[in-house]
Amino acid sequence: METLKDIIIRRIQKEGFITFEAFMDMALYYPDLGYYSSSNRTIGREGDFYTGPHLHPIFGAMIGKQLMEMWDLMERPVSFSAVEMGAGLGYLCKDILDYLQRPSQSSSLNQKKSDFLASLKYIIVEPFRHFREKQGNIIQHGSLNPIRPDSSEERRESDSRSLEKVTWVHSLQEAGEITGCIFSNELVDAFPVHLVEMEDELKEVYVAFDGKRFTEEKGAVSTDELVRYLNNSSIDLKPGYRTEINLRIYRWLEEITAALSRGFVLTIDYGYSAKEYYSDERTEGTLMCYHEHMLSDNLYERVGEQDITAHVNFSALDMWGERLGLTTLGYCPQGTYLIASGIDELIVELYADSPDYMAETAKIKGLIMPQGMGESHSVLAQYKGKGTPELAGFSLRNLTGSL
Repeated sequence: METLKDIIIRRIQKEGFITFEAFMDMALYYPDLGYYSSSNRTIGREGDFYTGPHLHPIFGAMIGKQLMEMWDLMERPVSFSAVEMGAGLGYLCKDILDYLQRPSQSSSLNQKKSDFLASLKYIIVEPFRHFREKQGNIIQHGSLNPIRPDSSEERRESDSRSLEKVTWVHSLQEAGEITGCIFSNELVDAFPVHLVEMEDELKEVYVAFDGKRFTEEKGAVSTDELVRYLNNSSIDLKPGYRTEINLRIYRWLEEITAALSRGFVLTIDYGYSAKEYYSDERTEGTLMCYHEHMLSDNLYERVGEQDITAHVNFSALDMWGERLGLTTLGYCPQGTYLIASGIDELIVELYADSPDYMAETAKIKGLIMPQGMGESHSVLAQYKGKGTPELAGFSLRNLTGSL
């Protein structure tokens, strides 16, 4: 059987060489053989990396809380769509719906949850069938770390209600006109990127094959968009400086703004502002690989078997979003965002009476503390519609001016 490596080599032999973006696209998404398109792929502790929802289900509860706030700020539309892109195994969806269905000691909060659920349409955009099946199983049969200790019968009833709330689509266009929120967690870092290096002028890095291994060759840029990207961002690279440029962000935002009639875009990922991304200290870019929770900088080994990722330039999301009609509402580290959004109150609500209170809070710290995801990950909120809504998550620290 022909391997993905064989297929890429054959393409290179036909074309001479390919852009790194084309290589990364095939390594991650080539039908049935790419890292994400393979049915063998899993995410979490059993896979090659884990994300916020794998660390603790309160992450999903906080996103559920955020969605309710957005619904409130939009004056409670009769139909509110929560559209998740890049849902992984479905844990975030599961934990969001768990929280919204969990009874609270506050009668007013219970009523608000009930009213919100009545208006909520949860849509997962997932092009890969194997992920859709895994997501359905997780949502129907429960998280590994459920938010509440229900009896099995109560859990089955809750899981059944959750599954009924979820609709799967292959693409954002298929979701139709959206009023609500389009959100993602660690999606944009998996977009294939162009690899460039500055010499006397900007050069692009291409992937070739010397008969034994993949090699790199530098040549003229494959598209003038790469030069315009740097110029529009006022980025001045010094000779020898190597970095990445993610042009797919613009096309992604085009799809989002075309689909979003009114509402929010919430992006959570690891990354920097342009000033930090292209700082003098970061001369080799941010590309890295994950395999069995080990980091590697060898981009050309284990083709299709390791994740390849690049940090997100949040300034590009801001710049292109504004161009396409989105207003940037807030940008800050994930830890600050969660604290400002009231994670301390939610910890008390969910775990104050738990015998494992200390153990739970220790896990939650990984979402908040600088040593964990609290500082490495950032949150960006954008809005399409009239006015400029204020989200609680950015009340402590809003760094939009740094973008």
